[in-house]
Amino acid sequence: MSWNNRREFLRASGALVACAIVGDGQSPILKPAGVFMREETAKSQSVEFEGLVDLQVNGFAGVDFSDPRVTEEKLLLSQKAIQETGVTRFLPTLTTSSLNDFISCAKTIARERHPSLVGIHMEGPYISPLDGARGAHPKEFVCLPNLDDFKRRQDGAEGRIVLVSLAPEVEGALPMTEFLVKSGIRVAIAHTAATPAQIQDAVRAGATLSTHLGNGCAQMLPRHPNFIWEQLAEDRLWASFIVDGHHLPPATVKSMIRAKTPSRSILVTDAIEVAGLPPGSYKMTNQAVEVNQDGRVSLVGTPYLAGSALRMDVAVGNTVRFTGLSLQEVLEMTSTRPAHYIGIQTAGKVKAEWDSEKCQLKIKQVMV
Repeated sequence: MSWNNRREFLRASGALVACAIVGDGQSPILKPAGVFMREETAKSQSVEFEGLVDLQVNGFAGVDFSDPRVTEEKLLLSQKAIQETGVTRFLPTLTTSSLNDFISCAKTIARERHPSLVGIHMEGPYISPLDGARGAHPKEFVCLPNLDDFKRRQDGAEGRIVLVSLAPEVEGALPMTEFLVKSGIRVAIAHTAATPAQIQDAVRAGATLSTHLGNGCAQMLPRHPNFIWEQLAEDRLWASFIVDGHHLPPATVKSMIRAKTPSRSILVTDAIEVAGLPPGSYKMTNQAVEVNQDGRVSLVGTPYLAGSALRMDVAVGNTVRFTGLSLQEVLEMTSTRPAHYIGIQTAGKVKAEWDSEKCQLKIKQVMV
C-alpha cells in the first residue's frame, strides 16, 4: 500500500498522521513520523506521540544549570521532572557567566551521560552588551567572541556544545560563526541589536536559527526595517519561540509562526530553575523572583519578566490556542522538527490526554 493510501486508511480509522521534516528546511520533504491514535469523548481524546525535544532549558525544578554548585545528582533530579512534561531529549543551556563558572557547569553536564541530555546550548557571552538586547544576562561577563575563549569552553564541555546563540553585530561574531559551522556546531542569532544587513551577513556566514525570536531585544525599535522583520522574512533561518503568553502576546505568536511557517518553527521553554515549582516567591542564584498563578516569572516588586517557568506540554496547548494550528502540527514543532535541526532522533513515546475545548495537553505516561 502506498503512503498516500495508508494515510487515507488511517484517517478513515480515526487516526492522526504525523510527518517528520527531512531536507534543509527550505524545501522540506514530509515522511511518516508516527501515528496518534485517538479515542474521542465529547471534548477529549487519548493521543500518543514521539518524545518532545527542547533546545533551550536553563534549569528546572529548583536546579539552575548555570550555577557552579550544580551536581550530577541535581541534574538527574531536574531531568526526571522535565521528562514528566513529555520532554525526553533536551539541551541544558548555559547562559552568560564567568569563564571559570561556565567551565565548571559544562564539566558537570559533560560527566552526566544520561541519553536525554543531548548536548549543551551556549547562550552568550558573545551577545550585545546593550540594555534591552542583553536581557537578563550580566553585563560584566559579556565578551567579544574569540577562538581561544570558545575552545576553552568546548574543552571543558568535552565537545558537547552543539548550539551557540550570539549577536552577529559584535566584533568577531562572523569569523566565529564560520568556525563553529565548519566544526559542525549550529549557530543562532540572539540578544542582538543588529541591522538588517548584519542579519544577512550572519546568514551568509552560516547562522540557521533565531533564538526566542521577538525576545532579547530593545523595547523600542524602528517600525521598519529592523532585525525582527529581517529574520522573519529570511527563509534560511529557522526560529524558536517561547509560547507562555508572557514573552510574546498571542497575536504576535500567530503572526510570527505564519511568517516563518510551521516547517521552520520550533517551540522552546527557555525554562529557568523555578519552572516546575508551584506559584510563590523564590530566591534564585542571583535574584529574588515571584511566580504568579499564570506562570509569569517577574523580579520581586517589579513588572519585569525574570525568565520563563514554561512547561513544554503547556507550550503545546498555548500554541494550538494562539495559532489555530492542529495538535499534530504543533507537536511536530516540539519533536521531529527540533530533533532534525540539531541532527538527532526523537526518543521514546508519550501518552497523553488532549482536551480540544480547553487546548490542554495532560501527560499520562512517558515511555523511554
